[in-house]
Amino acid sequence: MPALQSTVIILLAAILITYMVNQKPANNTKMFERELDDTYDYIVVGAGSAGSVVAARLSEDKKYRVLLLEAGGHYDQSEAMHVPIRWISLGQPEHYWQYYTEPQKHAFQGMKENRGLLPRGRVLGGTSSINGMQLTRGSPFDFDEWEAAGCDGWGFNDVLKYFLRAENIDIDEYDSSSYHSKGGPITNTYSYRTELSDVYLKAGKELGYPIIDYNGKGQYGFSTGQKSIRNGVRSSTGLEYIGNAEYKDNLHVSLNSLVTKINIVDKQAVGVYFIKDGKKHYVKCNKEIIVSGGTINSPQILMLSGIGPRDHLTQLGIPVHADLPVGKNLQDHQMLLLKTKINKPISINPGVLGSLWNQFRYKFFKTGPYTTNGLEGTAFMHLDKTKVGKTYPDIQLIFISFLLRENILNMKQEYAEEVFVSDDNAHGFMVTVCTTHPKSIGSITLRSTDPFDFPKINPAFYTDERDIDTMLEGVRVFEQLMGTKAFKELGVNLDDTKYNFCSDYTLRSDDYWKCVIRYVSSSMFHLTSTCKMGTRDNPTAVVDPQLRVIGIKGLRVADASIFPNVTSGNTNNPTIMVGEKAADMIRNGK
Repeated sequence: MPALQSTVIILLAAILITYMVNQKPANNTKMFERELDDTYDYIVVGAGSAGSVVAARLSEDKKYRVLLLEAGGHYDQSEAMHVPIRWISLGQPEHYWQYYTEPQKHAFQGMKENRGLLPRGRVLGGTSSINGMQLTRGSPFDFDEWEAAGCDGWGFNDVLKYFLRAENIDIDEYDSSSYHSKGGPITNTYSYRTELSDVYLKAGKELGYPIIDYNGKGQYGFSTGQKSIRNGVRSSTGLEYIGNAEYKDNLHVSLNSLVTKINIVDKQAVGVYFIKDGKKHYVKCNKEIIVSGGTINSPQILMLSGIGPRDHLTQLGIPVHADLPVGKNLQDHQMLLLKTKINKPISINPGVLGSLWNQFRYKFFKTGPYTTNGLEGTAFMHLDKTKVGKTYPDIQLIFISFLLRENILNMKQEYAEEVFVSDDNAHGFMVTVCTTHPKSIGSITLRSTDPFDFPKINPAFYTDERDIDTMLEGVRVFEQLMGTKAFKELGVNLDDTKYNFCSDYTLRSDDYWKCVIRYVSSSMFHLTSTCKMGTRDNPTAVVDPQLRVIGIKGLRVADASIFPNVTSGNTNNPTIMVGEKAADMIRNGK
């Protein structure tokens, strides 16, 4: 009996120690509790995927005082935000900008009011605190294209060091890779994997695709999904660069602070107006203001401040400080979600997550299915294989090891009942077919001069028919995959994509799939390019290659809105890279 008691005590002690080690550090609370100064050297607007990076890096210079303003609250207000598998149900409006597109003619026909949902993070860490955590850099050809268009210093060989600076690789097979590094704030890991993870790769091999590291030399082929997760917890920029970082006395973070306008005097940004706790505030800036509000918020703030298309601002009575194409060139990946049930219990379903054992594993050891985002496979492919190694891919497939049961896409109920799964006991997986470089270009404009009014967002999906054709080719690859031995052994069934709302067309004909695409495909939530980077003589550019707003001193933009063109794949990681590079340029006086 004494031996048994000793064993129990040791086991309980081990569990307690492990539990304590795995809890989130509650660091840097002083940064959020300070009285704000009247003046700062640098003011960063938006604590998202890039803004948290910029503020953290700038504050490494102790001689400068940095203010980080965030419209949302702290990530610890929602424990679910840290649990990887719960990303799909992070629907709390207080942590989201609940944006919707304007009604679309060529897309979203199965959505309520023909409007697509575009959630953006309104919380410390921004969208990196609510996204799917797939870690993707983009194709090297993406960045070389930026450089070729006049964005000196943005070629792949230039930006690679910033990807490496941000990364902490936790994948054994890439430990010695020159394309990966250890010690950075954002952990890159495979995390927990189901048996489906290997099946995705086997299916790709059957079709002749190579197995590759899509964050390496190139993207063409099939890969295990890489994830921004550290020790079972979401690795967001808010947590890693701000919350868990070394305390800095010169960094102040003001949450629940909605920036309404940049104060511009004689073509120079000199301060920021914001609202907090129902009161108006103003802080002055000695050196630079960096706008990192994201692809939607950054152009809205600039236009409210008098930087944007002259005709548009004049119509709203906003004095124009710089006539620039702000809000133009909106780009976003289009996505079609396809599903199939399987006959083996190897996916993640409510029964798996409801298991007391799996809940125990996560709570005390940060292991098990709760530590994954479910995005366990990724494939990039060229529709014309003669272009492999010569340019970026056309299509991205993401393999998700669960069936979606929640209507997260603003779908009309009658369509949602067919697209989503109601049986909690069912096992299966989903494949998202995504365009990597859509031809349809949208825009963002102000709805009014009220900063609380959401802007008008028009993605213009499928206004260019080539995007429909590209998506259709991606669907055909999905069909080929479903015919492989690897998937057939799981009992996959293409009838799971048989929808009554497109029954006027022959099942799986071109017209059938085009119908499905126009009805239920959605945004991939990868909005970019509304404050486009380019040379100062480029009439389509808003910022120069140093991210300085053209024609305005002391003002930069650093987030996904500066992308000249959207990158191939998930955009969070290249946005972090932009934050790293922006801070480096500012600190080096560029």
